[in-house]
Amino acid sequence: MKMIKKVFLVIVSLLVGLSSFSQADKVVGYWQTENGKGQIQVYKADNGQYYGKIVWLKSPNDDSGKPRTDSKNANTNLQKRPLLQLNLLSHFAYNASSKEWENGAIYDPESGSTYKCFMWFENNNFDLLFLKGYVGFSFIGRTSKWKREATLRH
Repeated sequence: MKMIKKVFLVIVSLLVGLSSFSQADKVVGYWQTENGKGQIQVYKADNGQYYGKIVWLKSPNDDSGKPRTDSKNANTNLQKRPLLQLNLLSHFAYNASSKEWENGAIYDPESGSTYKCFMWFENNNFDLLFLKGYVGFSFIGRTSKWKREATLRH
């Protein structure tokens, strides 16, 4: 009887662990930014953290017809890098107890600024991702909502 209980406990803890991993990965996919100007692909890196890169832009080229670059970046060495494939989200870790992706950063190429950030879903609606970028304290900041998209835009 003790052996059956041990096997049962092992199975339950494995299922709980898998559930938390699958919950964490619900952020993975394609997301339309709140302003509709871009699409971000959120992915899980080999280090277990979550990142997001620009994979589509409504206006991928500047007025001269050249690909848009990170021209607002304070680091002049980075100002010529293309916006497409640029990581906007970095170093997010999933916190199962708060059901949030925390300790990450979000980069805003329109201002050239990087902010601390966390992400979450509300009411088990996995088609709307909330992101809060802030400096200093999280209660002071800006919240954005991104809509899930099924596939990569072309």
